[in-house]
Amino acid sequence: MPPATDNGRPADDFVTLHPWAFTCLLCVAWMLPGLFGRDPWKPDEAVGLGLVYHILQSGDWVVPTLAHEPFLERPPLFYLTGALFARGFGWLLPIHDAARLANVLYMGLAFLFAGLTSKELYAANQAKPDRAGWIGVLTLLGCAGMLDRAHLMIADVALLSGCVIAVYGFALALRRPVLGGVWLGVGTGIGFMSKGLFAPAVFGATSLVLPALFAQWRSRRYLLTLVVALGAALPWLLIWPAALYHRSPELFHEWLTNNLERFSVADWGMPGRPGYYFGVLSWFAFPAWAIALWALWARNRELRTNVGLHLPLVVFLVSFIAVSLSHPAREVNALPLLPGLALLAVPGLTLLRRGAANALWWFALMVFCFFALTGWFYWIALDLGFPARLHAHLMRLRPTYEPAWPLLKLAIAAGFTAAWLYLIPRLPRSPYRPMSAWAGSLALLWAVGAVLFIPWVDSANSYRSMMLAVRDAMPSSYRCMWSHNLGEPQRALLQYFAGIVSYREAEAARKRDCDVLLVQGLRKNISAPALGWELIWQGARPGDNNELYRLYRKSPTH
Repeated sequence: MPPATDNGRPADDFVTLHPWAFTCLLCVAWMLPGLFGRDPWKPDEAVGLGLVYHILQSGDWVVPTLAHEPFLERPPLFYLTGALFARGFGWLLPIHDAARLANVLYMGLAFLFAGLTSKELYAANQAKPDRAGWIGVLTLLGCAGMLDRAHLMIADVALLSGCVIAVYGFALALRRPVLGGVWLGVGTGIGFMSKGLFAPAVFGATSLVLPALFAQWRSRRYLLTLVVALGAALPWLLIWPAALYHRSPELFHEWLTNNLERFSVADWGMPGRPGYYFGVLSWFAFPAWAIALWALWARNRELRTNVGLHLPLVVFLVSFIAVSLSHPAREVNALPLLPGLALLAVPGLTLLRRGAANALWWFALMVFCFFALTGWFYWIALDLGFPARLHAHLMRLRPTYEPAWPLLKLAIAAGFTAAWLYLIPRLPRSPYRPMSAWAGSLALLWAVGAVLFIPWVDSANSYRSMMLAVRDAMPSSYRCMWSHNLGEPQRALLQYFAGIVSYREAEAARKRDCDVLLVQGLRKNISAPALGWELIWQGARPGDNNELYRLYRKSPTH
């Protein structure tokens, strides 16, 4: 017999009959658009590609290397995964697109374990237990800050995945301590191998705070969980650091110092801006943070006894303190804060008053309608040339973009729009309808925008044409290239697109007797080399009125 809706009638809609299939389709629609068909963007993606490219060329995963220079900010798990995907699918996709399949893997794991954690924590209190799982996935997917970050080739995506897996280990600990310990250790290890000491510090502190504050965690079963977790985490925590130390004790100490220096009580979040992440979370974690706060307010008397409330709260607070004490402060660092807030929001959905639920429902509808109509209007101006004034404005912003009207792109974007128009009226009335509408609107709106506008954005963000211009301007024979003030993303992309390795003249260990020099600067202020250098090329990315690059060769008389 088909399941019943909240009004007691037999369900006949796809969402109620197949909630997990609906969730998976929504995750695919959210994940794939914007991931392929574009070049790597600076800063983080370009650096990530440089590290992946080194592994592909050398096979060396022990020392993360960028343009022949050790880059020891973080361990290599994400880049090794990207290299494996690039090697496996490089025959089908460009290397940078194939490497981004690592995002699909880690985000898939994050969504899977978010659903498992939500079901573990909240299914016992649900008349329909399956809902507690899939709505947890949609709550995480619906966090606005996930949109563009999850589609970038950055190690923070793997860190997020590790954090969600570790939280699942905690959620499972009181019922199945051994399995919970395994997942807690594996999640902590993935987090460590993605971005270093952050995950071990957060989940080590969480494991101590829980029994200190809440009686449920003061048991032998929980102690067994921690022992198993330590055993499961040790291979992740020891193998790569030991291999790095064996290769070079100096590089190991450099990596360890880099990680320890990221945490300081002197600066909270950002110099001169205490509490930086409060402002970031106001939109980054919307609407999960608002619903989570309501859950805590409405069920505050249950906080000490309800694991579904105090576990995600402790994880969030410990993560927030760790992120706030780390520097530099960046929006992307808020990704590990999302699992705790998203899980806290799940019980809050059933407690929302009708006015608040309806407000979120209508807000989701208005956001999609407004931005979808605006997006289609701008696409018509961009690719079809009407109105001409807006078309001219958009082309001034991206002068190298070539307007086109590919039928496939139009059909995909129209299909996503039609899917939203089909979905919204058929969402069943339930406490979860507002979040389903919000997550669906966000996913399909992102998909439409990515399909229609990623080529336009990429035409100015890509360094491909500039790096190829540098390659074409190089002398027919030269010893090597120095670089002055050239950023890490640019050094990585210079090697990837042009096959040229630059040596930073400011680094004593990188000094070479080079006869070509590439200088990066601003159009208003760019350094000039000493006498003896001849300018042979200057340029920038198409449409970039800020950066400027100049290529020099050593004069024959010097």
